[in-house]
Amino acid sequence: MYRRYRSKEELLQQLSLDGLRRYIAEVEAALADDSDPWEAFAAFMRHAVEADTNSVTLHLAGTFTPTEAHWRDGERAFQLNTRLLNRTKEAGVLRQEFGVGDLSLLFEQLAAIKVDDPERTRQLRQRYLALLLDALRDTAAPPLPGPPPSWEEISRRWEG
Repeated sequence: MYRRYRSKEELLQQLSLDGLRRYIAEVEAALADDSDPWEAFAAFMRHAVEADTNSVTLHLAGTFTPTEAHWRDGERAFQLNTRLLNRTKEAGVLRQEFGVGDLSLLFEQLAAIKVDDPERTRQLRQRYLALLLDALRDTAAPPLPGPPPSWEEISRRWEG
């Protein structure tokens, strides 16, 4: 391993960057999907949970120094997420007060679901995602308490 990476920190940086880039590919695919906005959003959510890139965030946030590539790709993910959420909200099928920070933390909550059997873990994550999607689609529900977490709040977790 150390033939390829000079240190444990470099390995963690690369693992994190690989996960972030896989996530970005999922958001880009959702934005390229010009079918029903809700179906494109829900499919993105299912694919992102299946890709499990947010498990990296849960375990690695704050454990290494992010590189310029991390900040650049993180900003790209933020911008793409914003576009996806805005498109879905403009279609009238997503709660208006739902924000990018909410999306990040929901993915992390789903990634925290883990049992001994990997297939059962996948099944449970998709089960709870289905419940969350129902809540996100309920545009007639009362407003959520407080604002979503800001980009700054989410980003700060990566600082050691």
